[in-house]
Amino acid sequence: MAAARNVAVGDGGLRLSRDEESVGSGGEGGKESPSAKRFKSDRFPLTRWEFVAFVGVFLLFASGLFCIYLTMPPADYGKLKLPRTIAELRTLKDNLAMYASDYRAQFILGYCSTYIFMQTFMIPGTIFMSLLAGALFGVIRGLVLVVFNATIGASCCFFLSKLIGRPIVSWLWPDKLRFFQAEIGKRREKLLNYMLFLRITPTLPNLFINLASPIVDIPFHIFFCATLIGLIPASYITVRAGLALGDLNEFMNEGTI
Repeated sequence: MAAARNVAVGDGGLRLSRDEESVGSGGEGGKESPSAKRFKSDRFPLTRWEFVAFVGVFLLFASGLFCIYLTMPPADYGKLKLPRTIAELRTLKDNLAMYASDYRAQFILGYCSTYIFMQTFMIPGTIFMSLLAGALFGVIRGLVLVVFNATIGASCCFFLSKLIGRPIVSWLWPDKLRFFQAEIGKRREKLLNYMLFLRITPTLPNLFINLASPIVDIPFHIFFCATLIGLIPASYITVRAGLALGDLNEFMNEGTI
């Protein structure tokens, strides 16, 4: 009996040592434990050089935008701030209407530069810029401006993501990225139709599409054409809403409402 107990203890000690080795090696087959994976997913995904590259591109765009603003005619910049609410949009529209009529070319250049900058670096507020285009320029010219700026900004975001986007998208949306990659793989022969479908419908956010497209190897010409055509319906609705907002503001100032 004593020998049996010694064997049991010995087996237990053997099992214990093997368990300790498994824990030390990260589990069976040398795999990492879930806690280790969770710890790694909490880390900032960009390396030092990728972060430096992003900051460099941002500063380059910001410097160009600042130089454009320096060449524009004087204005009361205290009243020109990015709108965050409908009330601020109405105020901005009133302040910009006279300036846009006096310096149309310079104003359009500044408007387009600001829109593309915001779209490239995923800065919220482009919806208000689209509303402003409808209120200031009408449906046709406003639609052309919005679609042009949104397409150029999305294209810049595409190339920025091609440079440093893979770790960010994999960190923020791992499940969506796997789903998107699988769907793209099944639709290679009709990729333009699928990209148009994604742009027109809210299946995936436009921000995710801009960032993930170069990662899943979507050709740029397909991305560009799908963006240019697919953004027209939503942009038209937004521009029409901005025109209605401008008309409503005029009616309120005249006291007809």
